Amino acid sequence: MKLFYGEQEIELKLPPSVPYKVLENKIVKPLPDPVNSILEALRNPIGISPLRQIVRAGESIAILVNDNTRVARSELFLPLIVDELRKSGIKEKDIFIVFANGSHRSLSPSEMVEIVGHDLSERLKLYNHDSINKQELKYFGVTRHNTPIYVNKRVAAADRRILTGSVLHHYFAGFGGGRKALIPGVAGWETIQKNHSLLLEDNACTGKLVGNPLHEDLLEAAQMVGADFLFNTVLNEAGNIIGVFAGDLIKAHTKACEMVNEVNGVGIDRLADVVIASCGGHPKDINLYQAHKTLDHALSALKPGGQLILLARCPEGIGSDGYRDWVFKYNNLKDIEKALRKNFVLGGHKAYTVGRLLDKAIVYLVSDLSSEIALKFG
Repeated sequence: MKLFYGEQEIELKLPPSVPYKVLENKIVKPLPDPVNSILEALRNPIGISPLRQIVRAGESIAILVNDNTRVARSELFLPLIVDELRKSGIKEKDIFIVFANGSHRSLSPSEMVEIVGHDLSERLKLYNHDSINKQELKYFGVTRHNTPIYVNKRVAAADRRILTGSVLHHYFAGFGGGRKALIPGVAGWETIQKNHSLLLEDNACTGKLVGNPLHEDLLEAAQMVGADFLFNTVLNEAGNIIGVFAGDLIKAHTKACEMVNEVNGVGIDRLADVVIASCGGHPKDINLYQAHKTLDHALSALKPGGQLILLARCPEGIGSDGYRDWVFKYNNLKDIEKALRKNFVLGGHKAYTVGRLLDKAIVYLVSDLSSEIALKFG
């Protein structure tokens, strides 16, 4: 069998004497006519009026788009969204794209073009979100979990906000997509950090929305800011669109999450002694920070104390200076957790969540990282 590794494939050969089982998601064929499916979703959305009826001529439109750590097939659906807006009387000079980088690095001009497509990149204004620059943020208040909400000023000032992205299982938010384009996508560092501190709670876990305090905090924050229209895709492992969900922030996202559970949820009859897992290649294994999500899923299939082989190329290394600093500063998981509960810091949360997983198993990492760095990170 072949496993994705960066932009390559690695062939895996197991001895005939070794019993094994391949855990695979359901094979769902790509939408036969994605353009028509996208248009149908825009014109017959879930829970709200069609996009054309929501916007008005003269309004400014902010479209929030994934950064390069998540594939959504933006280059396919963005031109169609823009075309619908134009047919509603919106001028292109009033439409702009903001990349929902969250706490991640800014994108280069060439990366922006790759995500939105060459044509749109020349027609629309494109902006990186910078969570650290306080001059670019607007304050909206505090959530019930005491999270202060700071959001990109440009996004906040727009008359309409269209949230886009893709939906997958997420190790503490339950699922990606939906509200995450706004918070943490275009939120301030302080907002992201306080919200992420809720991952220390037991119910902040994969596949759970109801009762997940971190998700509930994200949703409350997004509703404080306001989302006018949601457009989310669900992709298969080849990156083809198998589902499109547009409309109300909650209702459309819930439907997308149901599909993700149906397609990607895999039943396990017993735990394994050894698990071999691939992140699925680029960009899911772009760095160790992102590859951790696969580690979280793969360990669900492993016996306590078992052995896991993780294929994650990590061409961009660790992916977070904060994560690196915490690993080098603290010697054990208890010290990390104690420090986090006293003063939660982004980067430290990754040291904690990865460390918590590495306590459960022996993990072998196949990557571009040096042996010294891999060993230092557990």
